[in-house]
Amino acid sequence: MLPKKPHVVYNREDVVMKTTKYVQEDLRDMSDFILSCCSTADMPKSFFEERNVAYVCFHFNMDGKDYPDDLGESMPFPEFYKRIEEGAQPTTSQVNVDEFTNFFEPFLKEGKDILHVSLSSGLSGSFNSASIAARDLMEKYPERTIKVVDSLGASSGFGVLMTYLADLRDEGKSLTEVYDWAEKNKLRVHHWFFSTDLTSYKRGGRISATSAMVGTLLGICPLLNMDKEGHLIPRKKIRTKKKVIEELVNMMKEHVEDGPDYKGYCYISNSACEEDAEKVRDLVEAYCPNLKGKVLINSIGTVIGSHTGPGTVALFFLGDERVD
Repeated sequence: MLPKKPHVVYNREDVVMKTTKYVQEDLRDMSDFILSCCSTADMPKSFFEERNVAYVCFHFNMDGKDYPDDLGESMPFPEFYKRIEEGAQPTTSQVNVDEFTNFFEPFLKEGKDILHVSLSSGLSGSFNSASIAARDLMEKYPERTIKVVDSLGASSGFGVLMTYLADLRDEGKSLTEVYDWAEKNKLRVHHWFFSTDLTSYKRGGRISATSAMVGTLLGICPLLNMDKEGHLIPRKKIRTKKKVIEELVNMMKEHVEDGPDYKGYCYISNSACEEDAEKVRDLVEAYCPNLKGKVLINSIGTVIGSHTGPGTVALFFLGDERVD
């Protein structure tokens, strides 16, 4: 039984100011430009701190109260998914133009340029909001540059992209060089995932009520991926968890760069089903022994998790370009 925690209604301006204070103190001298993204990259807080990546929080509402998507600090992930299993139906909201303006402006005042990467435009309007804020601020600060990238990704696939961009920045690449690499390579980040619980997919309209009922009765686990426009697309219906885990890794074998000689990053995210994620990890590490580091297993955050619910495992890696 999870201990009960007091529910706090947060002030969105306070969240923006807290994040801005963090990046002002810790990032101002790290590079010639600020690299930032949305909280929906679903990476641990240690990643943002160690790689000097700023982030702006999305938001979710649960049981009539608003929370920031702040990497599990306001609501720990186990509590979040337990409440969904008990019947809570969270809703989400993106970062609006004013929030992006408040997030970006302190960097500009410090004399920094900004490269911001947003959650996929196929899932959210955040790319549009960030672009509007960037345009307006560049009119106010004409000597500064803000570039905004549509990641066409989500969760730790978005996080894979951010890791490569942080590497390039740390190698001394310019804002323009990092931006160009992101635009050229973002569709090479693959997102493959499955779910053993279809409730949230049905509620969100990803699958029909009939398909959810039949799938649950027959033990079908849909295999999905993200297409070239950043939409989530059901690809296969597979019976049993064991078979869908095997097929998930088969998709990596089919698409990953250099096959078993892949030397890039590989991340997995999961929603309250880490044992399943570990099974995927073990298969991946056996197939790709030369990964850049071990497979990193993250939790699907509260915003993405509001739409997947518990029981989802997602696999992310660099491979051939997504074409459909």
